[in-house]
Amino acid sequence: MAGALLLEIRRRTQSALLVIGEANLRSLPVDISITAASLEVRSGEACTAVTLPAEVRVAPSSCRGLRYLPGDGLHLRLQVHTGSDTKLVSPLSERLKPQKSYVFYCQSCGDIIIKERKFLRVLPLPDENWSALVEEWCCHPNPFAGSALHPQKDDCFLGDAFFLLNSGNESHVPGSPLYCAEARHRTSQSAFTLKSKENTRVICKRCKTTLGETVSSETTKYYVTEVIIRPSKESFNTISRSQFIQSTIAQCLVEFSRAKSTFRFSIKGDDGKVYILIWLLNSDTLLVESLGSSSSHNVFMLFGDTLRPDSASTGTWNAAKILYQPCIKNRNKDLADAWENDIGVHPLTFPSATCLELLLILSLSTTSLPPSLRCMNSFQVAFLKM
Repeated sequence: MAGALLLEIRRRTQSALLVIGEANLRSLPVDISITAASLEVRSGEACTAVTLPAEVRVAPSSCRGLRYLPGDGLHLRLQVHTGSDTKLVSPLSERLKPQKSYVFYCQSCGDIIIKERKFLRVLPLPDENWSALVEEWCCHPNPFAGSALHPQKDDCFLGDAFFLLNSGNESHVPGSPLYCAEARHRTSQSAFTLKSKENTRVICKRCKTTLGETVSSETTKYYVTEVIIRPSKESFNTISRSQFIQSTIAQCLVEFSRAKSTFRFSIKGDDGKVYILIWLLNSDTLLVESLGSSSSHNVFMLFGDTLRPDSASTGTWNAAKILYQPCIKNRNKDLADAWENDIGVHPLTFPSATCLELLLILSLSTTSLPPSLRCMNSFQVAFLKM
């Protein structure tokens, strides 16, 4: 990434930071030419010409703050004009409608999990502290004390990062998903509702990915990072795992921050451990980059699949800019403990393997940035594509 040209745009302020990597600065002096739709860097006999995306236009007269940072290259701030904000991926509450038939797929391998499922009700779950709030509202003993909200037949309940289905009438493809043998044994030995500590994994029979867990003998929780839902009439289109995790988790962060004005999140695994602490910095970033080769007329490339930096895709991406701290192997334990007791921090739970995937994606995003942009205070900086 040392040779890249990176353009980080804030839609809200219509301002941008341009970083010209050191590989483009082969000899001094350097001649930089900026027009409304293009950028050209001449260094000695080498010339890098870049065409900006159609939706991005630069105000050349606004260029300011030119400086050179060893290891980074040249930094330059400027004003830009961007087109209309690209709509985010619709939240699950908008994509799932009553009286419509859906097919549930394993995101990792595309195997059908639930076939032709129609819901009579699609309802959002209340905040996780709803029972405690009821006690404040009631002048008599809480009538819901000790009770849990479970979907009835043909119900779908939506949580922050999961959804609950009544498993009594699921139209499963034979053998998928697979409940582990231990779960079947315990269910056969016990007719009462499974306690939360006895939750058992629900895994895909084909690829063995954890899809969710059994909440009770008739309720199954599926994580939004593991399942793709499509209307029955639509075909299944594959999407890279990295891109899906980024867009799905970024959507969760943005939607929750807008609804609850919460910007700090504790990412937990289904094993109860904290894996990552995340601080959502902004969600109006438009991020574009070029690989910075010396050939003429390069087109700004999208941020790309983080796990495939050689991606040949072109375009621009909306991105959420976040600060994060890894917490695996007891790293940042004091901070994690402090956030655990902070009511301003919202926990989000995903399968442990997905938490590790997310941490890898964030780490690769951080290392792809110029060194001076990788940290802010004591946090690491990364982008999640939306």
